[in-house]
Amino acid sequence: MSASNGHAIVRVENLHKSFGDLEVLKGIDMEVDQGEVIVVFGRSGSGKSTLLRCINFLEEPTEGTIEVSGLRVEGGHRIRAKREQIRQLRMRCGMVFQQFNLFPHMTAVQNVMEGPATVKGIEEASARRVAMEFLDRVGLSDKAEEYPIRLSGGQQQRVAIARALAMEPDVMLLDEPTSALDPELIGEVLAVMKALAMEMHMTMMVVTHEMGFAREVANRMAFFHEGLILEEGTPEQIFDETRFSETRRFLDAVL
Repeated sequence: MSASNGHAIVRVENLHKSFGDLEVLKGIDMEVDQGEVIVVFGRSGSGKSTLLRCINFLEEPTEGTIEVSGLRVEGGHRIRAKREQIRQLRMRCGMVFQQFNLFPHMTAVQNVMEGPATVKGIEEASARRVAMEFLDRVGLSDKAEEYPIRLSGGQQQRVAIARALAMEPDVMLLDEPTSALDPELIGEVLAVMKALAMEMHMTMMVVTHEMGFAREVANRMAFFHEGLILEEGTPEQIFDETRFSETRRFLDAVL
C-alpha cells in the first residue's frame, strides 16, 4: 500500500492472521524504510499489536510474508527448518512491550546484558560495557545495579528499551510502550523514543495513542480499522486532511 523510494528495512506482504474463526489481520501490505518512524494507531482490537507480534513471529502469521533487512520468512505452518530463520529475524528486531517484561531477579544492567551475552555469545565484560552504554543512553546508568522492583514504571520501560537496543536491531517494534505508565511518567519514555528517532535515526514501528509524539516524530502514520489499514499518510495528512470519518472520530476521541 505504501510507496517506498528508500531502502525498505521491513516489508509486510499480504499479512493475514486469524485466531480460530476470528480474522484479526485481513491482508496488510506495508513497508518501512531505513530511519523511518511509523506510528500505527487505531481502536483496541483493530490488529495493531498483532501486526508487530507477527513481524517478529511472536504470533505465527496465518498467511503472508515478513521481510526484515532482506531476510524473508513465509507465514503459514511452522516447520523446523523455519526455526533458524525466525531466530535470525528476531535478532534484527528489538521489541518493547506494554508490560516491561524485565527479569525481576536481575539488576537493570544484567537485564540489558542478557541478550548480547546469551544470544550473541559476547563475553561478559564486553556485554556489560555494551549494557552500560545503552543504560546511559536512556539516562539510567546510575540505576544499573537496581532490581526492577526498585524502579518506577518509566524507568523499567527505559531499561526495556535499552535491553532491546543492546541487540543492535535494524528495527525497533514498540507495542504501546507508554500505556501501562502513570501519566507523569509517560514523558520520560517518549523523550527516549524521540531521541532514538532524532539522534540515532533508528527505524521504528510504534503502536501508540500518543498523538503528540506522532505529530512531532513520525514520518508516516497508519490508521488500523477492523484488521486493515484504512488510511495512511504523513502526520499533516492524517491530522489536517483526514479522508475517512472513522479516522476523524478516533482522532477526536484521543486528541
